[in-house]
Amino acid sequence: MGRKFLISGTDTGVGKTTLGSGLAFALQVRGMRVGVMKPVETGCPERDGALFPADADALNAGTFANWPMELVCPYRYRAPLAPPVAAEADGAPTPDMDRIVAAFRRIEAQADVMIVEGAGGLMVPIMWEKNYADLALMLELELVLVAANRLGALNAALLTLDYAARRGMKIAGYVWSDVDPDNTPAMATNVRSLERLTSVPRLGHTRHKAPLDPAIVQHLL
Repeated sequence: MGRKFLISGTDTGVGKTTLGSGLAFALQVRGMRVGVMKPVETGCPERDGALFPADADALNAGTFANWPMELVCPYRYRAPLAPPVAAEADGAPTPDMDRIVAAFRRIEAQADVMIVEGAGGLMVPIMWEKNYADLALMLELELVLVAANRLGALNAALLTLDYAARRGMKIAGYVWSDVDPDNTPAMATNVRSLERLTSVPRLGHTRHKAPLDPAIVQHLL
């Protein structure tokens, strides 16, 4: 088995799915068998009488394998909330880590590399007793942090990287994501500032609505 990554973010809506699906496709065309997971997805709309996990579907579309969706995304909720809160709001069972791990192992057995996308940030709970850092430690996933390139990003990125290090997680690096089209003083200075504040490697930079930065793939190969 090759490398295994957890794509997490400094917040929600920072470009995790865009990075994950782009990375999955880029590795696939390089001849690798890529497995993907979005263990829990909330805010799912109903389609054809079932909850549709759009992020998980986008991740799966980045591969040629077309993994069964019950493995890619075992838990789906209607409410756009943190997983255990969404479960309560929907009147549905809370995610079970054993089921998530079992689904991961089934995909992992047929893959050269695994890409797992979290929900929101690293400390978002999957169940009340466990968060995405716990899942990463259980599955030996390397953290790829997607940092929204905007005002406040330095604090959010540094707190996340510090928490990951204190939990003993493997950290592959971070990726800047231009979530807004307009350039701002913060966007123009964040990149250099974070390099001065941490020794964690910068893997690349995802520009607003631009193709995947090839540097990211090279760093993770």
